[in-house]
Amino acid sequence: MTGTTAADYLWFGEDFDDLAEAYCITLVRGLSPQTLLARLGAEEEVRVAGVQGLVEPAYDAWDTHDGDRLFVGVTAVGDWALIVEPNGYLGITDEAVAPISRGTTVVSHFRNINAVDHFNWFEDGELRLHFEPLFPYGRDGSDPDGLVGTMRKVGFDLSEEDGRDYALHTEAAFALAERITGVLLTPELLRTAEFVCGTAPLPAR
Repeated sequence: MTGTTAADYLWFGEDFDDLAEAYCITLVRGLSPQTLLARLGAEEEVRVAGVQGLVEPAYDAWDTHDGDRLFVGVTAVGDWALIVEPNGYLGITDEAVAPISRGTTVVSHFRNINAVDHFNWFEDGELRLHFEPLFPYGRDGSDPDGLVGTMRKVGFDLSEEDGRDYALHTEAAFALAERITGVLLTPELLRTAEFVCGTAPLPAR
C-alpha cells in the first residue's frame, strides 16, 4: 500500500468542481475498457478525451433514460480499468459490480449532490468492505475492520463523538482507494486520458 493521505487529493474538488459535486469512481483490476463495458452491458458509443468531456453526455443520458441507463467512461491505468461516472452510481451498485469482481478486485467510491456517499471494496464476488465516507464508523462487509488502521492514516475520523472531524472525507476515499489498489490518480491523468464510453443499464435489484 502507498502512503497517500486525504491531503494528496485536495486537487479533486479544486480542479474538477463539476465532477466533485456528483461522481462515481471505480477501479477494476485486469480488465480492458472494452471488456469492462461489455460486462456492464454497454457498447462503445464514443471516445472522449478528459473527464470534463464526460460531464455533459452523462447528464444528457440521465435526462434521456430517466436514470435507467447510465453513461460511463472507461480508461486503462496500468493493469486496471478506471470507470468515471459524472452523476452516476453504477460502480457502487452491488448487482452490477459483484459479478464483475469475480476473479478480481473492484474498488469504488461515490458521492451525490446531497453529500450521500459510499465506498465499496469487492474481492472475487465478495463485498469485503462498505461504508459511507461521511460516517466511516458504520462499516459492513465480510471484513469491516480489516482496514481500520489504514482508514485512520488516510484521514478518516472513525469516532462517533459529537464534534468529530468531517473534513476531507471525499479526499480520504480517494486516498483509501489508492492504498488498496496502488493506482495513483492525478489531475493530469483525468484531464488527458482517453475514455471509451457507453450507456449501461442498471441491473434489476
